[in-house]
Amino acid sequence: MSENLITAELDPAPAIPQKFLDPATGSVRVDALLKSYLELERRLSQRMAPPATDATAEEITRFRAAMGIPEAPDGYEITAPCPECSPDAAVNAKLHAAGFTPEQAQLVYDLAAEKLLPAIAEAAAEYEATRQRDKLIAHFGGEDRFRAIAGQLATWGRANLPPAVFEAMSGTAEGVIALAGMMDRREPALGRNADAPGPMDEAGLRKMMRDPRYWQKRDPEFVSRVTEGFRRLVGG
Repeated sequence: MSENLITAELDPAPAIPQKFLDPATGSVRVDALLKSYLELERRLSQRMAPPATDATAEEITRFRAAMGIPEAPDGYEITAPCPECSPDAAVNAKLHAAGFTPEQAQLVYDLAAEKLLPAIAEAAAEYEATRQRDKLIAHFGGEDRFRAIAGQLATWGRANLPPAVFEAMSGTAEGVIALAGMMDRREPALGRNADAPGPMDEAGLRKMMRDPRYWQKRDPEFVSRVTEGFRRLVGG
């Protein structure tokens, strides 16, 4: 549709505030208009800039609200990336004090689950492996003697036990000690392809070894059940 040229010329111009008009001539005061624009620009830039060290509480509150930072730490709505990284009130308080937005706070939890937890798990596994090895060195009377016995155990275990059973018993100090006892007594070998008997089968024992009572708490009764299970598994 074409523009109506007649009415377009008759439409009034946008009203200009009186403070920008010269009282005598009615013309626009460009200096006043420029001054007002510069002041508006300054205020807008201050609103989005981080507060200065001497900023007032009102200025800080206004800036945090503009950034979307909640009024209190419990205003963060964190979606836990895993059970180990559920929202923590103390952590949220520190994030809030540092001026983290909800998106930034969520990112902290996501990165902890993605990067920190695997690193902790790896460090814990290395620590546990060292602790188990130290226990074996002490049990067998020194590192040199343990090295010599370890070779014998590996040869005997691979020749007499199913691979899964041998690997499971080799994973802990108690398992290695039980393996040494079976080798010393020359207990009957379990065929590498033999079926596991009864409820205390190979899979069940491996599951028990993953139980925290076995590898973390070292519950004597529970550890004894696992060791005895392996002995029965090979016919002892």
